[in-house]
Amino acid sequence: MEPEEKRNNVSKVLIFGFQNLEDNKYSLFCLLLLTFCVTICGNSLIIILVSCSKNLKYPMYFFLSQLSICDILLSITIGPITLDVVLNDGGTISLAGCILQYIIFLMSECSECNFLTVMSYDRYLAICNPLHYASIMENGLCKYLSFMCWTLSILYSLILSSSIKSLYFCGPNTIDHFFCDLDPLLKLSCSDVSFIHMEAIVLSVPGVVCPFLIIMASYICIVNAVLNISSVSGRQKAFFTCSSHLTVVCLYYGTVIAVYMFPTSLHTLTMNKIFTMIYTVMTPSLNPIIYSLRNKDIHMALKMISVK
Repeated sequence: MEPEEKRNNVSKVLIFGFQNLEDNKYSLFCLLLLTFCVTICGNSLIIILVSCSKNLKYPMYFFLSQLSICDILLSITIGPITLDVVLNDGGTISLAGCILQYIIFLMSECSECNFLTVMSYDRYLAICNPLHYASIMENGLCKYLSFMCWTLSILYSLILSSSIKSLYFCGPNTIDHFFCDLDPLLKLSCSDVSFIHMEAIVLSVPGVVCPFLIIMASYICIVNAVLNISSVSGRQKAFFTCSSHLTVVCLYYGTVIAVYMFPTSLHTLTMNKIFTMIYTVMTPSLNPIIYSLRNKDIHMALKMISVK
């Protein structure tokens, strides 16, 4: 028989969410519900347009549709429990559901990093090596890169999930967050979690840090190439092709760095929740808007679909 401290005594997890919202909780609930609907509808529309429109059969739009899948996956994983937590001043989830939520969250976030990296490589080829772009970024390579992005993300999540499942959870059973992130989840365990913390740091290098460095290196080359363009209109056109992607990268990585890279002493728990909400809830809803706001190809595809 196992010792008392080695038994799983936690079956349900209480999620605190945002406390002391009072009457503001209804305003926040409506805002989150609107954001959730925009995320699902906007990203679904992107996927439909890329799948059905002939003028969007380019690598950039293919990877954009894959990014939309990541955003939908993240939204349906985080959105419902967050709405319930805000409306009811807290919520409950099973321990297995909590672990599953984190694993899917991790997979979708790693996929987002990977696809943002692949999209930066696509923009690098289009601007820095335009003559060979079509021959390099052909359909087979696009599918291979997409497969590798999803495979690596699933691999990272499986490695970490196997370690989390080996833990014993004996209390407490409360999470002071609006979803099951890694640190709040590990605080529920009575096992030694130092190995998992180290494992998460090691996995963050190929999963987050390396993609970020590749993106930065791509944009250094892109900026250098743009500055060498003689005409002002040529520089503006080249920059415009990257502006949407760069905006999403800055918004996504800016909030991720604020949450996970800075010491916790530099921001309060409430600020941590706000930054986390930006990249888990707000950013997925903004991605389709940012990419389609001034994109003539998407506007034309939308008109053609509406005419049909």
